[in-house]
Amino acid sequence: MKKVWRRTAVVYLLVAAFLAGLAVIAVQFFTNGRIWATQRANLHLFSGGTVIAAGAVYDRDGAVLAQTIDGERVFNNSARIRKSTLHVVGDPQGYISTGIHSTYRTELTGYSFVNGLYSVAAGGKGNDLHLTISAELCATAYDALGSSKGAVAVYNYKTGEILCSVSTPTYDVRNKPEDIDSDTTGKYDGIYLDRVCNGLYVPGSVFKIVTCASAIDNIPDIFSQTFTCTGKKVLETGTVICSDVHGSQSFEQAFANSCNCAFAEIALQLGEHTLSQSVSQLGLLSELKVGKTSAGKCSFNVSGATPAELAWAGVGQHTTMVTPMHMLVLAGAIANAGTSAKPYLVGSVTSGETNVSTGKTSYLDPVMTSQTALSLSGLMRNNVTSKYGDSSFKGLEMCGKTGTAEIENGAPHAWFVGFSQKEDCPLAIAVVIENGGLASENALPVAQKVMKAAYNTIK
Repeated sequence: MKKVWRRTAVVYLLVAAFLAGLAVIAVQFFTNGRIWATQRANLHLFSGGTVIAAGAVYDRDGAVLAQTIDGERVFNNSARIRKSTLHVVGDPQGYISTGIHSTYRTELTGYSFVNGLYSVAAGGKGNDLHLTISAELCATAYDALGSSKGAVAVYNYKTGEILCSVSTPTYDVRNKPEDIDSDTTGKYDGIYLDRVCNGLYVPGSVFKIVTCASAIDNIPDIFSQTFTCTGKKVLETGTVICSDVHGSQSFEQAFANSCNCAFAEIALQLGEHTLSQSVSQLGLLSELKVGKTSAGKCSFNVSGATPAELAWAGVGQHTTMVTPMHMLVLAGAIANAGTSAKPYLVGSVTSGETNVSTGKTSYLDPVMTSQTALSLSGLMRNNVTSKYGDSSFKGLEMCGKTGTAEIENGAPHAWFVGFSQKEDCPLAIAVVIENGGLASENALPVAQKVMKAAYNTIK
């Protein structure tokens, strides 16, 4: 009898171990099945590491950006569009790790937990992706950047749709240069990097938007203060240099003049703790998701900074680093009464006539009060009307801020961050040109061309 019980116990243990193993396999399959199925070794999807079986990718107007024809991945006929949308669409080999071909590989192949890769195996294609970008608008931004390295992004701050996202340098996915990996001249530096989301830059004077917001919230008499600029502000631990001698000026004038002396003084009035709190509150230190990828992490650290270092940080220098996407979303929050729409790139996923999923508008947490946003909008609007020229953004009721960011080696980076207040043009824009020199001469014209085209895209 004892032998029977022992044998029964052994059987039960074996059954329990078997069931536990099945449970582990099921959990692993549920968790990792998508990854396993879409590995580049899967010959149903890939040939020589290049995806050959996947759905089509369209822009917001239905233009084909990528599709599979006769077992080959084919891209748009226009070289301008192929180059300008490279970092959004990605490449079939996966060098652009943040592109749609990599991040939405599951959707493109039509993988599901229940059916696996049945649709792509049976029909030769997966799901189609309809993006929010305009291919022609991206091409316009690409043309405007010319041979410069940099980034341009435009999005609807009410819906979250990204209309334009261009990163340079880029290449033609149909005719990839053979010397990309062997080049030593630097012309291809960071070519696989999406600079819109993952390019980290010294912000320079566009960061004065942040210092401005902090001052509005924390210095009660900021709008009645007067600031004197002699071209430099001498401190015990260093000197802050200004681009001009602005003399006596109000807070509004100091912002329009982009006066380093005034904003150095404001940063010192705020102090390292308050300014750091504002940077965090405005979302610059938070993770920013864009679809299935994340924008790079910004940095701001003035802990233990000397007065001169804190002053320089207040004008967007010192160790401050931001991404164009973070600045774009911040501009959107100012335009939208303190709360910005969450940016997204995929408008819908379809399988034949069936709608699999649809991108939806959602909102990030508020980063400022509506009153602070209104005050900042007024100041940024004054920049355009009094400094940049309203006619250059004809009819757009544009608000903005330029920035010329000094770096250790090379010419400064040129920035423009802004948005339209026009009711039928709820768009924000961020432009950065690496080593672009004066922002007013280089970043501003790019923003003008792109915003004009963007308005024509949505109206």
